[in-house]
Amino acid sequence: MTSSKRSEQLYARACHVIPGGVSSPVRAFRAVGGTPRFIERAAGAYIFDADGRRYLDFVGSWGPLILGHAHPEVVAAVTEACTRGTTFGAPCAGEVELAERIVRAYPGLEQVRFVSSGTEAVMSAIRVARAATGRDLIVKFSGCYHGHADHLLVAAGSGLATFEKPSSAGVPAAFVSSTRVLPLDDEAALRELFAREGDRLAAVIIEPLPANHGLLLQRQSFLEILREETRRHGTLLIFDEVISGFRLARGGASERLGIVPDMATFGKVIGGGMPVGAFGGARRVMSRLAPEGDTYQAGTLSGNPVAMAAGVTTLDILERESAWQKLELQGAALESMLAPVLANARFPMQLVRAGSLVWLSLHEGGAPRAASTLSERAMARFARLFHAMLERGVYLPPSPYEVCFLSLAHRAEDIEQFAGALRESLAVVD
Repeated sequence: MTSSKRSEQLYARACHVIPGGVSSPVRAFRAVGGTPRFIERAAGAYIFDADGRRYLDFVGSWGPLILGHAHPEVVAAVTEACTRGTTFGAPCAGEVELAERIVRAYPGLEQVRFVSSGTEAVMSAIRVARAATGRDLIVKFSGCYHGHADHLLVAAGSGLATFEKPSSAGVPAAFVSSTRVLPLDDEAALRELFAREGDRLAAVIIEPLPANHGLLLQRQSFLEILREETRRHGTLLIFDEVISGFRLARGGASERLGIVPDMATFGKVIGGGMPVGAFGGARRVMSRLAPEGDTYQAGTLSGNPVAMAAGVTTLDILERESAWQKLELQGAALESMLAPVLANARFPMQLVRAGSLVWLSLHEGGAPRAASTLSERAMARFARLFHAMLERGVYLPPSPYEVCFLSLAHRAEDIEQFAGALRESLAVVD
């Protein structure tokens, strides 16, 4: 198992003053063992740890760095914005410019409001949906993660939750009593719930491309039935595009699928590496928000000028560079290169891909479409694989349920390095 002296020292210090030594649980390497790498700096497709070791990065800060680390134009935009002030607590031109780009790009969207995280975006969208429908019940799908708001921490991305019971301590059962949970890819269960409670459901929220419990590609027909049922019962359909928005396509999964939701939530890419989230929908729904309407939502740092500058610059570069076509070609090249490598693996392993999202599935029955828990044996295999890749200079997500992200900074030789490292790693992992 690889080690890093400086990271070990920092981690020991962190454990004294930060719970678990990290600010987000998956960073702690609990699923793979060993000491988490403390990152000193990053550039392009690479990160450098506190000991100066370089790694080819396929985490990309969990999705927002679609241009790669420290893109010069984004850095310049952020630097220039900072010279004018880091926060105003008042409207700024940047939020108008970014909102215009998002509304222009995403199907059916007329208005958006900015927040500081994906969790805030989802929490606020559900509040507006409840206000707009006058109903309380919401529906989510097992294995889909929508942030850590209390009423959504049920059957979340960990795969450890049970039906309509909180998947975290500190969440009262009453908070999730208005949340219904359905399995993905189960049309019968979906129709049965709507037949029983359809007229009481305020909203259904789904990742149209679930990417928090592996990459669970959904059938077009299943999502079309979901759209039909929500429309028939006056239930708002919310697409959680925090990961897929502006990554799968200019108009996210909605454009790719040809399905228009009533509301959508965004994060990751629209912040260009800064903390930004947003939620939006038709004007008739969004008009319920204060100060225009009776539904309260606020945030001191919402529409932050520095974050808006990063987002505007990122989206402009994506447009200019025909990024989604390039990323699709990148993903296809990686898929082609890995096919013979995985075919020769000594245990079940499949590559699941959608555009620049990639997942190495270790499920023995083939890649799943619904949340499925890995065996202890598969978990142990992934831990060994993770460290074997790390030793070869490739940084993967430290969990077998997390997906990899390609960026415009990844070059052909980086894809080749990934494939070569995986070939060598599989040779030593059984």
